[in-house]
Amino acid sequence: MSTLWTPGGEVPVDDGRGQTATPPPQDPPDQVEDPLAGLSDEERAQAEELAQQLAEAREHIANTPASVVVGNHAMGLYELGAIHLSQQPPNLEESRLAIDALGALVEGLEGRLGEHEATLKDALHQIRMAFVQVSRAMEGGAEDAEYSEEGDPGASG
Repeated sequence: MSTLWTPGGEVPVDDGRGQTATPPPQDPPDQVEDPLAGLSDEERAQAEELAQQLAEAREHIANTPASVVVGNHAMGLYELGAIHLSQQPPNLEESRLAIDALGALVEGLEGRLGEHEATLKDALHQIRMAFVQVSRAMEGGAEDAEYSEEGDPGASG
């Protein structure tokens, strides 16, 4: 009698003499512990409700065109860039990263972003212009500060 190995274990193969063997018994699969076992009834109900909400959100996302989801994420990058630009002082490096990521999405997926592509292109243009304006204002402010220190007769240096 010979056997054939499969991912599920060895399977007996008839060797042509009409003899077969019974496969060896397999251990029962490990029982998975209840992840909610240590929770109170109230905590368990909350966890189950959250799991249901997550399942509904996943279903909603699965039924939404990817172009809409990607567009929403792109607008999140726009907001992130704008938030960093509006800090006092502006955080140009963090803003630049968010704006570059937005550009990579919008320009890298050109022609694939659906009906909101024009809006995303406009948003990218606006945030890039805002970045340039803030950067120039900061450079101008730094130059003004240097000039006033140099020009100030009371400044030591």
